[in-house]
Amino acid sequence: LSPAIFLAAAMLLCSVVSLALGTSWGTVGTVGLALMGIGAGFDIPMYWTAGAVVSGAFFGDKISPLSDTTNLAPAVTGTDVFSHIKNMMPTTIPAMVIAFVIYLMAGFTLIDGDGASFERIDAITAALQANFTISAWLLLPAVLVIALAVKRMPPIPSLFAGALAGAVTAMLVQGVGVHDVLTYANSGYSIDTGVAAIDSLLNRGGIQSMMWTISLVLIALGFGGALEKTGCLEAIIRAIMTKVRSFKGVQTAAVLTSVSTNLVAGDPYLSIALPGRMYAPTYRGMGYSTLNLSRAIEEGGTLISPLIPWNAGGAFVISALALGIADGNVENLLYIPLAFACWLSPVIGLVYAQTGLFSPRASEEERQLWQDQGEAIATDLGAAGPAGEAPIASPRPSS
Repeated sequence: LSPAIFLAAAMLLCSVVSLALGTSWGTVGTVGLALMGIGAGFDIPMYWTAGAVVSGAFFGDKISPLSDTTNLAPAVTGTDVFSHIKNMMPTTIPAMVIAFVIYLMAGFTLIDGDGASFERIDAITAALQANFTISAWLLLPAVLVIALAVKRMPPIPSLFAGALAGAVTAMLVQGVGVHDVLTYANSGYSIDTGVAAIDSLLNRGGIQSMMWTISLVLIALGFGGALEKTGCLEAIIRAIMTKVRSFKGVQTAAVLTSVSTNLVAGDPYLSIALPGRMYAPTYRGMGYSTLNLSRAIEEGGTLISPLIPWNAGGAFVISALALGIADGNVENLLYIPLAFACWLSPVIGLVYAQTGLFSPRASEEERQLWQDQGEAIATDLGAAGPAGEAPIASPRPSS
């Protein structure tokens, strides 16, 4: 690739990898780290490369049906994951296109193609070829996972199929044994190639490395459930609704509540689970699809998380990409405004909320599902509709 398009290509590469793997953190800590080294070889400021990596990795995570946060947002709002992903496209696509154009323009400005160094790329390529068999067949697991996602297969069977395909290709192409494959799956992969970039890229993974993420999700859901049962959520939502009586106000409040939870609690999972539990009854009472809510908390939760340095997402990005903030390299915090795709998406979502664009009302099927599942519907809080509209009637009772 031409060095001038490196930033744009880095964003797209991280998007594809994150979409296929369903993990923004995994993408940042592997492919993102390698791209940081390549960017340094091109004399690109670290914060520009980090911004492109974060934009791609967290956006791929946002729309991946295999992602934990992408499944958490619809789960706490009572929608399904594929409808949730479809409803995020009106903000996802424009934000990605704008970010791509900016990175493309920046690349031609920042990079001198004639003086660019390819030594790091050559070192990484040589080390990979020396330690592994490189074959197009190794793309099959990723292709399989993406194909299953496109066919809307459930996430868990899709992930298992991808892991199984990876194990088979590892045994057939790389010559590893069954015991090795099971060890990698549980404890992660380990190798010493003598090339630091390769070792940091590959020495990770395994089920055990993800157990703390599972515990965070359980704690966040437990905390949200406790606040709901003790009436804390009701008190908070009533306080907000005394100031906000329209859909655009509630949608704005949902986004800002997710952002605020990210700022205060420092946890992306809680910033999704807590507002999702808080606002879902209000959306139902106002007659709007909770897909609006799942998009709001995904964008205020997942995408804002890496932009807050003391948040779990931001701390991981700073550490994994070796930005050296603690060492005094505070200029590298410029990756935050340069992660265009992450903050543009919620901004576009807020514009839609004010104009009513891409803000679906609840369908009859969705209303009936609420009744069948006994979902909470706060009709008293949603008595007033959007400005200029008549009050919205509550869903009809089940026949």
